[in-house]
Amino acid sequence: MTSVSLAATAAYALASAEEILSVRSLLADAGLLGESTRVAYLGLLDPPRGVTGEPDRRFRVFLHDVSGCTAPRDVTVSATRKTVESVVVLDTAETGELPVLEEEFAAVEELLTHDERWLKALTDRGLDVADVRVAPLSAGVFEYPEEKGRRILRGLAFVQNFPEDSAWAHPIDGLVAYVDIVSKTVDQVIDFGVVPIPAEHGNYTDPTLTGPLRETLKPIEITQPEGPSFTVSGGNHVEWEKWSLDVGFDVREGVVLHNIGFDDKGTRRSIINRASIAEMVVPYGDPAPVRSWQNYFDTGEYLVGQYANSLELGCDCLGEITYLSPAITDGFGNPRTIKNGICMHEEDWSILAKHSDLWSGIEYTRRNRRLVISFFTTVGNYDYGFYWYLYLDGTIEFEAKATGVVFTSAYPGKGYPYASELAPGLGAPFHQHLFSARLDMALDGNTNRVEEEEAVRVPMGPGNERGNAFTRRRTLLSRESEGVREADMRSGRTWLVSNPNVLNRLGEPVGYKLYPEGQPTLLADENSSVARRATFATKDLWVTRYAEDERYPTGDFVNQHAGGAGLPAYIEADRDIDGQDIVLWHTFGLTHYPRIEDWPIMPVDTAGFKLKPDGFFDRSPVLDVPASTPAPEGHCDC
Repeated sequence: MTSVSLAATAAYALASAEEILSVRSLLADAGLLGESTRVAYLGLLDPPRGVTGEPDRRFRVFLHDVSGCTAPRDVTVSATRKTVESVVVLDTAETGELPVLEEEFAAVEELLTHDERWLKALTDRGLDVADVRVAPLSAGVFEYPEEKGRRILRGLAFVQNFPEDSAWAHPIDGLVAYVDIVSKTVDQVIDFGVVPIPAEHGNYTDPTLTGPLRETLKPIEITQPEGPSFTVSGGNHVEWEKWSLDVGFDVREGVVLHNIGFDDKGTRRSIINRASIAEMVVPYGDPAPVRSWQNYFDTGEYLVGQYANSLELGCDCLGEITYLSPAITDGFGNPRTIKNGICMHEEDWSILAKHSDLWSGIEYTRRNRRLVISFFTTVGNYDYGFYWYLYLDGTIEFEAKATGVVFTSAYPGKGYPYASELAPGLGAPFHQHLFSARLDMALDGNTNRVEEEEAVRVPMGPGNERGNAFTRRRTLLSRESEGVREADMRSGRTWLVSNPNVLNRLGEPVGYKLYPEGQPTLLADENSSVARRATFATKDLWVTRYAEDERYPTGDFVNQHAGGAGLPAYIEADRDIDGQDIVLWHTFGLTHYPRIEDWPIMPVDTAGFKLKPDGFFDRSPVLDVPASTPAPEGHCDC
């Protein structure tokens, strides 16, 4: 069995403010940072496979010239060796655009305040431009050849009656603007006619909506008088109850877990090299012309990590909390620290194992707990929590929490088939939140394979005379073309990752099993623009051979990319994945038909998946968990 080297964790340390300043200085010295240059992305690259010794801390940087005089650049910098390693000039007509910049949000609204067509449309609706907020929305790729190679955002508008007013309650429907954010011109203002603006406010802290606040909730206090059971060393290396891992952070993916391993009988066994949520797309299902283009890649286009919240004790995290504060860059390449951006704590998680034995008389109860590693991000109207859970029994779970305010529209009338009515005249289009987990597997090393497992009903007949038999079928996925799979909850379909070169004590390959939730994948037509751009979301599972430059399921530059990059391109070579260094890409998510109860602020909805050991251990890995101390009343079950 292989072990995870603690010495190697230095390569995965969180980026420091000093490193970011060093990278900025190297870029400036190379003449790559002018007054109009913006840093659209800066992230630490993983070290190459198999390289040992002093880690080379390499950063990838996307540079955008807001003046449009210089083409975007994709740059690699070594902070260790103080060199600019490579500079790739991008042709955005082919590659797609760099991610949306934060400064471009306000620019869309500002440009429209000077456009006569926009001002006339507002006047026709009796609106003052000062009361109108414009959502800066990624453009996608549609039937506008003149947009190719140009940096476009689209704007939908809302009325904000006073500074604290929730503008989402007052959508200005029938109106959309297309803006070239580099040339600072408005390509189109499309006005389909005046639509009544919903009048009822959606101010979710207003006493007229909340009524008297509850006074019945008694305090819940979670204390660990001796502190948490986990330790953090080197800034981000975590050890907890036989688990070990390095907690990273990236402005595109948010929290990234590296080198996930488990101590088993004195050996540190590897499970996953790297785990992240590598993409998220929110496709909308309303075909109305003002909204039919709506789909947002919150990870690739907006970079969810850069909008991570600074978390507050007692509000976002409860208990004995350890925070990490990752350093990222602003648009000018200067370091910015997200104070308390990552939260880590333990949670009691009910019963781990229990049995009251009739014959032996043994009363056995053990309580479960989990380590929680999380962050929360705000992207426009929605807020997302990304939660990784590690359990005592070797289970790994991910949960996405979606909350915030739903994107609104005017409601056309009773029976409209593509939106819900939330309040009088206020609609919310049907939509999905689809995520792609990238799981770089390493079960006792990098020689892994995947089998698809499903339940099989056995017909009544010879050998099954009473018709009670059922069994399971496992099908090996040997090439990438075979590794593109769909979930099937009727057959309980799961995917078993195993290492054929490492056997457990019963002579079977050690394994972990991926359990999908089996919710709908992308519902847009397979010939639609969003299906071409978010092909990853059309299937529940993709299995690829590991390659260092295959980082994202949508490719490197998803903003205004026409499609075909990422997973569809990766699998074209149809590489061998049987007993190889492999990556699992798992699609999961929510299909949201907004409810009245989701307005004016949405209670959390969740989606996720689990990875559970299946033959990885020789027996239950929790036999050494001690019994809890019974409460004074004599119970340890609750």
